Amino acid sequence: MAVDYQASDIQVLKGLEPVRQRPGMYTRTENPLHMIQEVIDNAADEALGGYASKIVVTLHSDASVSVMDNGRGIPTAIHPIEGVPTVELVFTRLHAGGKFSKTSGGAYAFSGGLHGVGVSVTNALSTRLAVEVVREGKRWQMAFAGGDVVEPLVEVGKARGHGTTVRAWPDAQYFDSAKIPLSELERLLRSKAVLLPGLSVSLINELTQQEQHWQFSGGMGSYLQSMCGEADGESYISPLFEGEHYLTKAMLSNQKQEAAEGEGAAWAVLFRESGGRLSESYVNLIPTPVGGTHETGLRAGLFEALHAFCQHHGLLPKGVQLTADDVWGRVACILSARVLDPQFQGQTKDKLTSRSAHALVANCTKDAFALWLNAHLDAGKKIAELAIKAALERNKTAKTAVKKKTSGAAVLPGKLTDCESNDIRDNELFLVEGDSAGGSAKQARDKRTQAILPLRGKVLNTWEVASAELFANNEVHDISVAIGVDPHTPDAPDSVLEGLRYGKVVLMTDADVDGAHIQTLLLTLFYRHFPKLVQAGHLFVGQPPLFRIDVDAPKR
Repeated sequence: MAVDYQASDIQVLKGLEPVRQRPGMYTRTENPLHMIQEVIDNAADEALGGYASKIVVTLHSDASVSVMDNGRGIPTAIHPIEGVPTVELVFTRLHAGGKFSKTSGGAYAFSGGLHGVGVSVTNALSTRLAVEVVREGKRWQMAFAGGDVVEPLVEVGKARGHGTTVRAWPDAQYFDSAKIPLSELERLLRSKAVLLPGLSVSLINELTQQEQHWQFSGGMGSYLQSMCGEADGESYISPLFEGEHYLTKAMLSNQKQEAAEGEGAAWAVLFRESGGRLSESYVNLIPTPVGGTHETGLRAGLFEALHAFCQHHGLLPKGVQLTADDVWGRVACILSARVLDPQFQGQTKDKLTSRSAHALVANCTKDAFALWLNAHLDAGKKIAELAIKAALERNKTAKTAVKKKTSGAAVLPGKLTDCESNDIRDNELFLVEGDSAGGSAKQARDKRTQAILPLRGKVLNTWEVASAELFANNEVHDISVAIGVDPHTPDAPDSVLEGLRYGKVVLMTDADVDGAHIQTLLLTLFYRHFPKLVQAGHLFVGQPPLFRIDVDAPKR
């Protein structure tokens, strides 16, 4: 059926309507915490710039939340271009803020980045939002409802001091739960106080009539120990490695990478005998739960310094090569990076993607850790022993997997349903999602030329996994064995494909989100570790049919 497609069919969403229609693109929608965090981050940016010394968050009895800071106060004057009060612009326009200019004379040299969102999203997802600004001896107030101005900016009197108070009533329809998780809020506020020594942070809960207060003169190391849950430090194999390094004008002339005055990092690191890696990272006080380039920079800095330490003291056994994961696996750390113009993945800023941050943090931490290791020789040797032990275990696992791969007649994985033909020009291998899909694929296949290999669960993300470690993962091991090709690099000779058993390797996953994710992980595996297979045109993606034909059962 033909449907007309006219110019009138094109819609333009204005103001804050995009946020209300697709809130998940702009904030986390499990609960309103991230929406309130936008306001808290603005207050923290004032403290980061040295303009505020106090932040007070109040959970009111009517389910609203207010955030007060004693910073400079949002400007209230009429904007010279837009012709409306600046404070109104900040709360009603997605691409309005004082953080675009990153020059030394800008309002915010360092801040939590700007992706065109912030408190305007808080306003859009609130049934009501009230703002009070104290600035230049005057007190101003205005209010919004559903993102629109309902009480225009008005001067309500004279006042001393300066600062901003934002009170928001989150709209429950946009969230899975309207309740703010108290423990996460407490952790967020405590981290602000830890990362900004001297900043006073308070939480007032009107429902429980309780108040909490955080203020630290230093404290990143003690916070790390409390985060690990073992303040006595008995499970640590070394003293705390703590420090900070920020670039000055004098340093910049010697810097090879692009950097700016004031950029750098503060860190606290412990090495643990047991348990996996434990870390918290921040960029300009913004939590980055998924990590990013600043974390990879710390990882590289620690590894390079420890590797040089091991070589200098002859600690590495013959044939053992350390990797960054050998060092990083037992690290507990807090990292607070300061980046002039941070770039994040997505609107929620969960992961830093600024390429320059990797080199920045690596350079800051490498030399500092090298000095620390040489000043703490016994601790340095214990850390080296821990990393070498991890490397030996990794090598043992890899050798076991290789032995399994090449031993005797049981070369092919047991779950592989192979084809009868030996002609790779005709042979096809279908990598399918799970045993149930494998069962239906086996029924529909041409057993002469088509083989089926079911995969259990999601394949390992192998983008940053070394080729020597791949076979520790059963699914990757089975794929490599089935296709008859070992992992290799792009510059490997064409002879790496001599053992290829199938002319076509077809990724056949479900037509849903999980299927798309598995397909992406498989493409990553082949692109990263089997590039010659891709270049030679042997990799295919099976597309689900657009139509199907149903045949009714015969009538009795």
